[in-house]
Amino acid sequence: MTGRGMAAVAPLLLMVLLVLSGASPMGAHHRHRERWEEGEGEWRPEEEEGKGGPGRGLFVLDKVEKVVESEGGQVHVVRGQPWPPAYVAPWQQGGWSTACREGLMHIGFITMEPKTLFVPQYIDSNLILFVQRGEVRVGWVHKAELVEKRLKMGDVLHMDAGSTFYMVNTGKGQRLQVICSIDASDSAGFGSPYQSFYLGGAGKQTSVLGGFDPRILVTAFNTTYEEMARIFMAKSGGPIVHYTADESGSEEHGQGDKRDGRDKQGREKEPWRQVGRGDEDERGNELRTWSWRKLMGNFGGASSNSSAAQVNKKKSSDKTVRAPEPYNLFDHDPSFRNDHGWSVAIDKHHYEPLGHSDIGVYLVNLTAGSMMAPHVNPRATEYGVVLGGEGVIQVVFPNGTLAMSATVRAGDVFWIPRFFPFAQVASRGGPFEFFGFTTSARRNRPQFLVGASSVLRAMLGPEIAAGFGVPEEKLREAVKAQEEAVILPSFPEKEPRVIRQVAKE
Repeated sequence: MTGRGMAAVAPLLLMVLLVLSGASPMGAHHRHRERWEEGEGEWRPEEEEGKGGPGRGLFVLDKVEKVVESEGGQVHVVRGQPWPPAYVAPWQQGGWSTACREGLMHIGFITMEPKTLFVPQYIDSNLILFVQRGEVRVGWVHKAELVEKRLKMGDVLHMDAGSTFYMVNTGKGQRLQVICSIDASDSAGFGSPYQSFYLGGAGKQTSVLGGFDPRILVTAFNTTYEEMARIFMAKSGGPIVHYTADESGSEEHGQGDKRDGRDKQGREKEPWRQVGRGDEDERGNELRTWSWRKLMGNFGGASSNSSAAQVNKKKSSDKTVRAPEPYNLFDHDPSFRNDHGWSVAIDKHHYEPLGHSDIGVYLVNLTAGSMMAPHVNPRATEYGVVLGGEGVIQVVFPNGTLAMSATVRAGDVFWIPRFFPFAQVASRGGPFEFFGFTTSARRNRPQFLVGASSVLRAMLGPEIAAGFGVPEEKLREAVKAQEEAVILPSFPEKEPRVIRQVAKE
């Protein structure tokens, strides 16, 4: 084998060796809302960024990317990972490739300051929004009509890839925090975890319409060069801008300093030179102030006083647009509940829009010291975000060796590949709460390996006993000792020595 071939194979062999070695109640359900309103468990990306490192845990996602930095907020993304990782040659860019996108998802964290707007845009990925804290008004185009929904804490809303939308923080003096799934399967794949296409000018992220020739825009909008210059040459504070509902002043809409088509030095920008401009309006040289709603009303060349426009307006007013309502996780009974915690799992049968992107949503609350029993997801990869508390996540390789045992706390992101056994254990210091997404909108039907409702209990018999190599009576006694299901009681105070004694014998 050539030296170049050895260089290509060596990293792959190292990865294989690492894998084989295995290194690496209802009242509480509603109290979650109160805790977040008091400000506990706030996600702090600035503190989390750069901590952890690859040695912390194979299935803990530590790399945080700031994809939007604006005067009114930020967007951070934690990238998911494919399993198994796809290897490419060292001379190819990227090293370990993420080209394999089946079951791949990224987790986004949107933070918006009070009275801010996330400007109108569409992106190349399906989104599922979860309001972690605060209140938000979301507007989007559904069946060619504008629909607005007010979301509160615990609400889940689906957004199709390519749907044009905006978000307004409506919480009085409260920071808005939203967790979202970013479906990598539809992404355009230009390096960033997703691509935003802004309709409104947004500083460096200018409007996609601004890329067209001015003559095309003037003709399409049926307006003048001056009016187009006032819109497209305006300066704004970025994708997330300060905003109020009062439309009397441009400053309150986040438009910032307008220079009527001039650059930072006050010089007129070349594309909007007044050569071949349209007719002046009745006020002579005075430029009209046009809102985006008014401009979009004229888009397509239809005059607002034309008979066709009036007919279309009448038809739209007679039509009721029924868009999907948000689904609130706190307003529904848990899917499972006992004295040790509760869990909520929603799929397309509970909330039909989840079927559009084939993604499920879940929320789990474990009491202090309790444990989600070892189980397997047969249909989906699972991504989770720790909302509060602290706990341990253990994941097991298919060969029965420990893949990861990692302590996680509020703000950490973890993922579990499909078919991999895993368990979550709350610390004794308090409840452990985590929210997340699954890469299937069908009923997941997790298979619990231990407990009263486990597959081990269902298969009790001579066959499974023979598999363990123990008498059936002994196995039956051990399997039936646990009377709880799904969420199990806490660890005993002291580690039992029975297992060690049996092992020595």
